[in-house]
Amino acid sequence: MRPHIVLRYVGFVLLLNSFFLFLSCLISAISSDSGFVPLLYSAVISALFGAFPLIFVPPTTTISNKEGFIILISSWLLSCMVGIMPYILWGGEFTLTNAWFESVSGYTTTGSSILADVEGLPRGLLFWRAATHWIGGTGIIIFVLSVLPSMGRAGMILYRTEMSPLATDNFLYRTRRVLQVLLSVYVGLTAIETISLMACGMGLFDAVTHAFATIATGGFSTKNASIASFASPAIEIVIMIFMVLSGIHFGLLFGAFSGKAGEIWKSSIVRFYLLALLIGIAATTLRLHGQVFPDWTEALRHASFQVISLGTSTGFASADSALWPPFTQLLLIFFTLQCACAGSTSGGIKVDRMVIFWKAILRRIMNIQHPSAVITVKISRVPIHDDIIEVSLLYIALYLGVVFISTLLLTALGMDILSAFSGAAATMGGVGPGFGTVGSMGNYGAVPELGKWMLTGNMLLGRLEIFSIIIFFMPRSWK
Repeated sequence: MRPHIVLRYVGFVLLLNSFFLFLSCLISAISSDSGFVPLLYSAVISALFGAFPLIFVPPTTTISNKEGFIILISSWLLSCMVGIMPYILWGGEFTLTNAWFESVSGYTTTGSSILADVEGLPRGLLFWRAATHWIGGTGIIIFVLSVLPSMGRAGMILYRTEMSPLATDNFLYRTRRVLQVLLSVYVGLTAIETISLMACGMGLFDAVTHAFATIATGGFSTKNASIASFASPAIEIVIMIFMVLSGIHFGLLFGAFSGKAGEIWKSSIVRFYLLALLIGIAATTLRLHGQVFPDWTEALRHASFQVISLGTSTGFASADSALWPPFTQLLLIFFTLQCACAGSTSGGIKVDRMVIFWKAILRRIMNIQHPSAVITVKISRVPIHDDIIEVSLLYIALYLGVVFISTLLLTALGMDILSAFSGAAATMGGVGPGFGTVGSMGNYGAVPELGKWMLTGNMLLGRLEIFSIIIFFMPRSWK
């Protein structure tokens, strides 16, 4: 491994962070708030450390796969470290542990927060929180590659390292074209949602920050009560629409925007995703009506929002689902584990793997019935190789294993079982809120210090899909 080459590529990532820090600083200056100095210092430090390797290390378009992994993980970890600086310098509720938790939660688009009073933050810091979502939404490396000139084979390696294999298999374009597709869809959805939210009565600042959080399926709000604070069905409908869109493979969305809308409906993954949301909404509405909400309209409104929010790993809240019946909470936990499609900004196990899981079970049942038959698993009429099936099933098992172990350790630290399990699942899936003390109207501030560090580990494991982190912490793979 060549450390100087790794530093050069990580430098681009630090410069990207410094750009958004300077932008946050500008907003802070316009608002004349207390976030200006912390953001300015953080922006300058990030810019200096980012520019240094670019000056002294010559450019190269050739990197190895191992260097790609090191660049990927280093970029994420250093971005999270940069993210804590303005929080610590500002003070308030931000101890080192709390600042790290908030920063990792932002970049991984988890949306879990330790803040008891979000509205107490200056505007500059609120914008920075939302910006960390937007930077991490498409993946830090992909965001950087999208705005840089062609890097040849290096760009291809970094792209493939960042993206889930399930997502790359669904793109039919060359690497540079894929990056343009991702960025155009990402920016386009953000702009359209911002305008739509403003049309519904939301101010420009809130519209931008909530659009950042929605399209990144993050969930950081500028309000203590999240979306419930606006008490606006129109705003909720707009956010629901864009949460659903952000959970669909961006390649399919690009095709739809290019006049090939039929491609979305041909995808069995998207059909499963939408059908699961509809069934979840119907079941939740039926349970909430009469027991929590006397009116069918209110039951449907809040059931739809919460199911879509957790089912896309966004984590916004229109009501306190921690007070809902156990049946609805278990249903929401299922969506917390599954989430949306590969190739989107969503986290979780992902619908693609769930479809492969069910089809693998059906194939096994058919093989028992017909031992001599050769049965191929297909998704949207495309055969799925046995290696992909094996890796998907191993990933699901490993994913659930991490959630179980995290729950066990959190209960050992004194947390109740519901808060521990839902918190572990929510951070692993990048969803944000759980139930119990970490519910949609609560926060993670009361989680023990060690528990917060464990949960940030979950966030990184879930966002980087486990195997990348494992490879990073195996030094033999660096050689």
